[in-house]
Amino acid sequence: MQILMVLTSHDKLGNTGRPTGFWLEEFAAPYFVFRDAGVDLTLASPKGGQPPIDPKSDLPENQTPAMARFKQDPLAQKALANTVNLAGVRAEDYDTVFYPGGHGPMWDLAESPVSIALLESFYNSGKPIALVCHAPGALRHVKFEGAPLVKGRRVSGFTNEEEEEVQLTRVVPFLVEDEMKRLGAIFEKVPNWQPFSITDGRLITGQNPASSTSAARALLKRRRVARQNRAHRHLEEPGTGPSPRQAAQRRGRRAGRPQGARGRTASGFRLSDRIVSLLGGAARPQRFCPRAVWRELHYRGVAG
Repeated sequence: MQILMVLTSHDKLGNTGRPTGFWLEEFAAPYFVFRDAGVDLTLASPKGGQPPIDPKSDLPENQTPAMARFKQDPLAQKALANTVNLAGVRAEDYDTVFYPGGHGPMWDLAESPVSIALLESFYNSGKPIALVCHAPGALRHVKFEGAPLVKGRRVSGFTNEEEEEVQLTRVVPFLVEDEMKRLGAIFEKVPNWQPFSITDGRLITGQNPASSTSAARALLKRRRVARQNRAHRHLEEPGTGPSPRQAAQRRGRRAGRPQGARGRTASGFRLSDRIVSLLGGAARPQRFCPRAVWRELHYRGVAG
């Protein structure tokens, strides 16, 4: 599985003169959820290179096990220091995408035509997308079938109460909760700083930093479901299954298959009496590997 993680490149907290960026926990926790699942990860940001870490996210009171692990992991640190430029990323090269939050995305990713087009490309191609904390704000201009993607969908994100608690209500360009509601989303939340994520179809959103792990796990689960559904649809699409002749032959073989002794090839592949009889009975089934059996039946006009 190939997962793209998109981080902010914005490092200025409005007009306050203070720095901002992405929230370290919201990157570290999903990163290790994905890596431990054997996922191939690509990290991207609008400017490429090292994205800015919000220094507040690295204060002693905000430390988490995932952050501690990140600081001891040279491979993770190198990956973060060398994000690719978002402009060179294509949705068709990945199975899904995850957006960590922090206040930075509200300034650059929310307004970036590249990010907007990328999210639309992922979603329009049937792939799930996940965004956590402030990152759902990056959906404010994303459309699906001509309407806001979040319209009528259950979503979460950094709440008005949480923004008020960190005293940035009048600093951020918009409030995530208010913006989602304005766009017609069904905004859901739990008490401040509690983990909470929502899966609505192919859209996964998390409320705050504590929701990063559950959102990442939900994305992995949704991706597995999407792949299974696609495989099922592929089998049912016209032209992708057996031909009418092959289907009729298979039905006939199943209907006429007797119960009883089985022949066995050298490789251990079991042959029914029906197949043995179709081979003419003269040839010993032990002399055939499975592929040879199929080829012989094909030549006899039995297999499609």
